[in-house]
Amino acid sequence: MAERVHRAAEELDYRPNSLARGLITGRSRIIGLVVAYLDNQFYPMAIERLSVALQEKGYHTMIFMAPSVEASLDEIISDILDYRVDGIVMASVAISGTLAARCEAAGIPVVLFNRTQRGRTLSSVTSDNVAGGRKVAELFVACGHRHIAHIAGWSGSSTGQDREAGLRDGLAKHEQSLFACVSGDYDREIAMQVTRDLFARCEVPDAVFVGNDHMAFGVLDVLRVELGLRVPEDVAVVGFDDTPVARWAAYDLSTVRQQPALMVDATVDALLAKIERGRTTPVRVRIDSQLIQRSTTRLPNTPASKIA
Repeated sequence: MAERVHRAAEELDYRPNSLARGLITGRSRIIGLVVAYLDNQFYPMAIERLSVALQEKGYHTMIFMAPSVEASLDEIISDILDYRVDGIVMASVAISGTLAARCEAAGIPVVLFNRTQRGRTLSSVTSDNVAGGRKVAELFVACGHRHIAHIAGWSGSSTGQDREAGLRDGLAKHEQSLFACVSGDYDREIAMQVTRDLFARCEVPDAVFVGNDHMAFGVLDVLRVELGLRVPEDVAVVGFDDTPVARWAAYDLSTVRQQPALMVDATVDALLAKIERGRTTPVRVRIDSQLIQRSTTRLPNTPASKIA
């Protein structure tokens, strides 16, 4: 009988309606994924991994784009809830306590990816951004840099705040402080302009920690092409993420490597623990990051004159 039914379905080109089935079972097998911007290569790479990992577990992703990292998510969350998704992953955006409570009231689990929330009402998965900032400070100090600047990400993001906090803490342990700190808002063009402003001063940085690789590529273009500076002889540069472009010979960027595969696995585990096993206690996962040295920084204890 089963063979006859399958054969008849194939002959009639019948396809079951997953949405209609979801109305009966109460499960759509759809995960809503909210992202604010895809310019940074880290997010397309992570989204691809996340979609594949969820498909392997029998789920599919529906992507919702937020207008910007600072945009109100009220309308987007309303749209997501209308689709009766089984869970939500928030990537590159923050969520207010009010919206979190609204999702919880609707019985929709939420996991933050590469963001944390003040308070502990939501599960989150991030790199250890504070530790990553400290590692950059240790490298710069070991290389003898004294005028260390930071081009930070969006001030409203936990990742940007934590990376800056780690850098400041690492410098303080060596009785140093930041020479300058400006916001690049995770925007390449803004990062390029603040770089021009920094290097138009009487005193200029001899090392720059940039809040992510996407901004760091613009910073390097300004330093090398517009200002004619040598990297790392005149100024060292470190980014954050280790996106594929960071390994290209044109940039060869020293950077703090995030581990998207581990982050995705932890995100899927946290989400499915809520959906399938009813876990109510939020988890906060921090995954270690590795400092990768390439040609935009010199080796510790190597003066610029030796490189030149």
